[in-house]
Amino acid sequence: MSDLKDPENTLVLELEAGKVVIELYTDSAPNHCARIKELAREKFYDGIVFHRVIEGFMAQTGCPLGQGTGGSGQNLKAEFNDRPHKRGVASMARSQMPDSADSQFFICFDDASFLDGQYTAWGEVIEGMEHVDTIKRGEPVDNPDHIVSLRVAADL
Repeated sequence: MSDLKDPENTLVLELEAGKVVIELYTDSAPNHCARIKELAREKFYDGIVFHRVIEGFMAQTGCPLGQGTGGSGQNLKAEFNDRPHKRGVASMARSQMPDSADSQFFICFDDASFLDGQYTAWGEVIEGMEHVDTIKRGEPVDNPDHIVSLRVAADL
């Protein structure tokens, strides 16, 4: 891990399939990055399932109830930015209300430019996207994959 350029702003997502490294967009979404790191340090994401996974689109997780209706209880003000929603980008899920993002996020499998400027992109997979690609698909997902752990790289 010592070869990462900024371990304090890099996440390590352990999936059943393997390790995924996510570089945070602290310049574009500072408050979302800070909140994700805070939740990671609280081990909030450990064991949470990927409850909504759409082929060719994205894998969504972060609901402690496992069905897309829960969160950590702390909404975030939107930080929509000019980062493109492309393969490997991590972005916050939200309701119709722009400032409703909480703990749920998704990782894009492919280009999803129709989300640009409407959802807060906060990071990008820089290693291990092949493991994200193995996440079981479904809405809801039968026997869903889960997050083994999500940690800030500096803490490992």
